[in-house]
Amino acid sequence: RCVQETGINAEYMGTFDLLDNLIKTGVYHDHDQPSHLKIKKGLENMPEISYKKFGAPEERFCPAKVYEYIVNDQGEPKLQINAQNCIHCKTCSIKTTSEFIDWNVPEGGGGPKYSGM
Repeated sequence: RCVQETGINAEYMGTFDLLDNLIKTGVYHDHDQPSHLKIKKGLENMPEISYKKFGAPEERFCPAKVYEYIVNDQGEPKLQINAQNCIHCKTCSIKTTSEFIDWNVPEGGGGPKYSGM
């Protein structure tokens, strides 16, 4: 009914464009900067377990869409970490299955720039 009356799909009402929101955080990462997000040693199999057993919650709880699973031709998921999108909320370091993300302070001090503080 909403789509018929307004032409806007209700599913998308109240949502925001990811790139616009990333820009508003003021976070800056150099394109060649080493990733500050890594899978902890000894937990390299956890992304696969997270995907198959828990449905990859990191794809949903990360507000910046840093974590993305790419399924290869054989149907196997591979975690892709888009660290350049990270807004440094550190949710991933405590919410991933077995806390498999090793979050380190990025080089260069490119964290969020909060203008209202």
